[in-house]
Amino acid sequence: MNQAILALNAGSSSIKFALYEHGLTAQRLISRGVIEGIGEDPHLTAQAPDGTVVDREAWGASAVASHEELLQPLLAWLTSRLGHTELAAVGHRVVHGGLSFRQPVRIDAHTLSALEQLIPLAPLHQPHHLAAVKAIKHLRPELEQVACFDTAFHGDMPAVATSLGLPHAYASAGMRRYGFHGLSYEYLAGQLRDFAPVLADGRVILAHLGNGASLCAMRHGRSVDTTMGFSALDGLLMGTRCGSLDPGAILHLLQARGLTVSAVERLLYQESGLLGVSGISADVRTLLASSDRHARDAIDLFTYRIVKEIGGLASALHGLDALVFSAGIGEHAASIRSAVCEALSWLGIECDELANQQHQTLISTIHSAVRVFVIRTDEEAVIARHTAEVLQDLARQDASA
Repeated sequence: MNQAILALNAGSSSIKFALYEHGLTAQRLISRGVIEGIGEDPHLTAQAPDGTVVDREAWGASAVASHEELLQPLLAWLTSRLGHTELAAVGHRVVHGGLSFRQPVRIDAHTLSALEQLIPLAPLHQPHHLAAVKAIKHLRPELEQVACFDTAFHGDMPAVATSLGLPHAYASAGMRRYGFHGLSYEYLAGQLRDFAPVLADGRVILAHLGNGASLCAMRHGRSVDTTMGFSALDGLLMGTRCGSLDPGAILHLLQARGLTVSAVERLLYQESGLLGVSGISADVRTLLASSDRHARDAIDLFTYRIVKEIGGLASALHGLDALVFSAGIGEHAASIRSAVCEALSWLGIECDELANQQHQTLISTIHSAVRVFVIRTDEEAVIARHTAEVLQDLARQDASA
């Protein structure tokens, strides 16, 4: 009998979900959606596999509900979509796996405790993922739960790409460059291999450009470097995060400006980036539509940092065969893609502007030395697949016991 798997991606103010029917040979999407506005004005939007909105529900601004309180009606709604199919497991995106977790893993009490120890490495992400785990455990204790890690895809990067310029004792304590957005990169690497296998084995840069943004340099389908490092603050300018910042600037904020550690954390994670530079919005769509000079400054800096980091990663790869744009901005902001490609013309990139404006999969010209793609990412599909694999491993262990 086919079983269903729920993939969850819990954030501070939203829960993305996707429900899959999983048989012996195939995985079929049943529904996907998001609960947004958690803590302010929670509301649910659910879609059919073709993207058609099939349901909306709003709890109102007075319902300042927790993850657990919102997961309960979500589970009830999803169960109503299953019919006679049994919900067998929930797979979770977990941002940080530290040094210990390089593969998806069944969540038990020991695993949960170990993941809680990693909260200081991802203080604004890890707690929300684990809150969803605990909520499911309380609501549906019979369900298996599986953790899928954003850091895992980068786990085999060369030592020179993971090292920080700190004394060895700190590295031994886990201070290193980890990299993130690994579930997205794993999906994109698989998609590229499906329709351009030769390129997928070559020198590729994947650009996950959303509210959180990073780049990944791949060779032979494996991560060799990435722009996010020890934390999700590093690298590119993002929606509300600063990206790479001189450590001396942080010392200045603490010592000369008198900010507390918590105030600096809030500044760097929530008040900087596109929002901070523009003073208007963290949303690229709003900034692109604005005539305000500061909106233009923010877009220019965002683009400049992407181009600069691509140059560095291309150097690490000793050249470039393909560039892939993905995530919210990468998939939908044609003007950003165009500006990045134009600034990288020295690499031999030539953008087909008509294909770019039409958001086609291949947006480079036939003369371009580097193939440029736009590929929609799907982290939830990767979570569901890994969860099914863990279930199969557990079944084999039970059968051999």
